[in-house]
Amino acid sequence: MKHTTTITTLLAASTALFLCNCKGTSSGGGGGTAGGDPLTLDYPPELIEGTPKPITAAGGAALPSLVQVPEKAPEFLVPKGTTLLSKGKPVTSSDDNPIIGTLDLITDGDKDAGEGYFVELLDGTQWVQIDLEKSDAIHAICVWHYHSQRRAYHDVIIQISDDPEFKTGVTTVYNNDYDDSSQMGKGSDNPYVESRFGLIADGKGTKGRYVRLYSMGNSSNEMNHYIEVEVYGIAQ
Repeated sequence: MKHTTTITTLLAASTALFLCNCKGTSSGGGGGTAGGDPLTLDYPPELIEGTPKPITAAGGAALPSLVQVPEKAPEFLVPKGTTLLSKGKPVTSSDDNPIIGTLDLITDGDKDAGEGYFVELLDGTQWVQIDLEKSDAIHAICVWHYHSQRRAYHDVIIQISDDPEFKTGVTTVYNNDYDDSSQMGKGSDNPYVESRFGLIADGKGTKGRYVRLYSMGNSSNEMNHYIEVEVYGIAQ
């Protein structure tokens, strides 16, 4: 059981990891490549629905170092020449038959909240995988899980590889599984509250064809959701 840390300071410090509004980070303070250009993202409108639920870990324990919603989109810097690589690219998943939606919604460019815009996968640790169709240098991965309700997704892990099976040459660029509950190693990134700004993970120029994203339910229910994932990088 871990302490919940209230983080006004951490919000500034982690902005670079957390944007997922894809302009910076979703968990914290600005990030990206020194001397680069700000990543320009289109953010969806705010739409909050339903009755708020406490944001806790599975079993009701407090989430440690939970990053709150930033007041504005953080800035995230990327090298000149960085472009969106993932629009319309094929998506596969550990759940071949989503409960709601279809996997192509994840790269269709639509980040709106509400019914008809998201994919719901089974409970447990599940993943979705984007095939960029060639190996490129990846500088930012922006993720919108579900932003029409304030909630936190558990065990968010993002990996890059040239191996579609993710057995060799795997680089982890984001991991907020603080207690190794998904048994992929403890992460050093912080859990964050979903919002229209989403999460921006620093790809660090990692070269790879495939991007795989894991989660293990959320603070409102046990299911896994994705509205949109955008991968930015430089084509090789």
